[in-house]
Amino acid sequence: SSIPYIIIRWWSVETVAVVTGANRGIGFEIVRQLAGHGVTVILTSREASAGIEASSVLQELGLSVAFHQLDVLDDSSIKEFCEWVKEQYGGIDILVNNAGVNFNLGSENSVEFARMVVDTNYYAIKKVTKAMIPLIRPSQAGGRIVNVSSRLGRVNRIENEELRAKLNDLETLSEELIDGMMSKFLEQVEDGSWESGGWPLTNTDYSVSKLGVNCYTRLLAKEMADNRGEGEKIFVNCYCPGWVKTAMTGWAGTISAEDGADTGVWLALLPDQAITGKFFAERREIGF
Repeated sequence: SSIPYIIIRWWSVETVAVVTGANRGIGFEIVRQLAGHGVTVILTSREASAGIEASSVLQELGLSVAFHQLDVLDDSSIKEFCEWVKEQYGGIDILVNNAGVNFNLGSENSVEFARMVVDTNYYAIKKVTKAMIPLIRPSQAGGRIVNVSSRLGRVNRIENEELRAKLNDLETLSEELIDGMMSKFLEQVEDGSWESGGWPLTNTDYSVSKLGVNCYTRLLAKEMADNRGEGEKIFVNCYCPGWVKTAMTGWAGTISAEDGADTGVWLALLPDQAITGKFFAERREIGF
């Protein structure tokens, strides 16, 4: 596919990107495309054997891809990974948070695994990001964080108007607010009252987890813009890959993994990065 941003190439093989959950699907495609543009990419996955296999496929294509095991749910795995990155590369430039789970296929809507979904899709992204921010190197182009999210996590899918207003307003949006919303949702799942809680009624747990990702993306983007000097900026965006034909959708998606990865790669490499705190689909900004 034609990619207009090649014109202003701010990156080189010295540029290091980390992609989580990248042994297959969209994550694998993001690694392949970033490496294809000449970036050095660290492919991570929870299962070491799957990750080694995936990275060797790309290495055989002559791409600059390394592998390291990373379980985003495991604090000690995150710490060990960060230490390894620091030792091997000195730092990174791009972080793509792709690791995620979804236990419902098609129109199923069980919340049986809600805690696992929220922990993996929301809390783990936060943990990995916080651990990796100190490793993001200062640069003129700015560091990049790209969170793979979903339109299912848009704020307007929440029925509670007061909560919606607070989430929509950067003045009232806070980590406590987002965490509190997650806790409340999980409490209601535990006690069986979630259906009357005003949560999205389809893909419920996945939607709530991605709502968390979207809100955290905006919040972090603001923090990075407010608290970091010139040359130390980190731009933070999220995107919806669409309904992609991968294991996560039970191969029922309508979009290829290649197309699903495209906007994420574009956001990671955009030259004019005054773009931060935004939500994209198909390289277009869409509202939160």
